[in-house]
Amino acid sequence: MNRIGKIKHNVSMTKDQSKRSSCPVSCALDILGDKWTLLVIRDILFKDKQHFRDFLASPEKIASNILSDRLKKLEECNIISRQRDPLNARRVIYTLTEKGKDLSPALHALIHWGAKYDPESNKQPCSMRHTGRMSET
Repeated sequence: MNRIGKIKHNVSMTKDQSKRSSCPVSCALDILGDKWTLLVIRDILFKDKQHFRDFLASPEKIASNILSDRLKKLEECNIISRQRDPLNARRVIYTLTEKGKDLSPALHALIHWGAKYDPESNKQPCSMRHTGRMSET
């Protein structure tokens, strides 16, 4: 094996070693398991948010440095894509990739579970319509 092949092999081993286990739940939590990531995905999926400032305006009040970190992580994991806004070159548009869109059933399940078991969640300013989209009420 040449030197470059050896380096590539070592990098992939390091990635695998950072996983807690090969359990699918654990692997998903390695990407999604903090308190902000699913909220960013929720905002893109159900609230049609696309810009950095849109996410900052969410009621959960994510800090800009944390938001920046989560967006970068989601892009690296191919859950969102980042592109320049054609209407304003200084702005960036974030959209879900196919991999990100595939999280929709999981988010729907969390919404239903939260509404069923947390009476306070009914007081939150978002609800699901029959279309499966969330909106302000």
